[in-house]
Amino acid sequence: MRTVAILLFNEIEVLDFAGPFEVFGVAGKVSGKPHFQVFTVAEQGPVYARNGLCITPTYLLNDHPKADIIIVPGGGGFHADRTPFGSRRELENPAILNWIRRSAETAELVLSVCTGSLLLAKAGLLESRSATTHYLAIDSLAQLAPTTTILPNERYVDNGTIITSAGISAGIDMSLYTLSKLLGKDVADETARYMQYDYWH
Repeated sequence: MRTVAILLFNEIEVLDFAGPFEVFGVAGKVSGKPHFQVFTVAEQGPVYARNGLCITPTYLLNDHPKADIIIVPGGGGFHADRTPFGSRRELENPAILNWIRRSAETAELVLSVCTGSLLLAKAGLLESRSATTHYLAIDSLAQLAPTTTILPNERYVDNGTIITSAGISAGIDMSLYTLSKLLGKDVADETARYMQYDYWH
């Protein structure tokens, strides 16, 4: 059974992490053979997501099981006075960036949702690769990763070991695609059907 670690931080977009959590968490539920152990990690807890949702992470960054798959969600931006919040704030957080780098060294796959791709770029993981992100963050990604080919019209972009998705709900599509990649389309289709997610092809 593969392990999936989902990164949490304050002002994270709820569906960015909850969508993939649901996909990987229910994969195999219909057949009674779960395929993944999913957990959340954060620098500290509790974490307050967008609109005040309070989440207690399963583990802290420096003390969690080895992750076969890591997921870096996004969310956030700038306040009126231009101070950053959410993923934009974490761009200057060495603990988060170092965790991404360390985890990527041993993970089978690294996934990002929405502006989580900015964190992958800041960690140096997107150099000379292709990627996508939320449409409002395309310019920011280009600045952070000048050697990255940005594909703004794609729901997700697969580089082999790194997969990035566009904004928010696109994380569900990317997660279902990842199921198909790892376990076959039948498992992905079964999971989408269980979730009654009709947009998966």
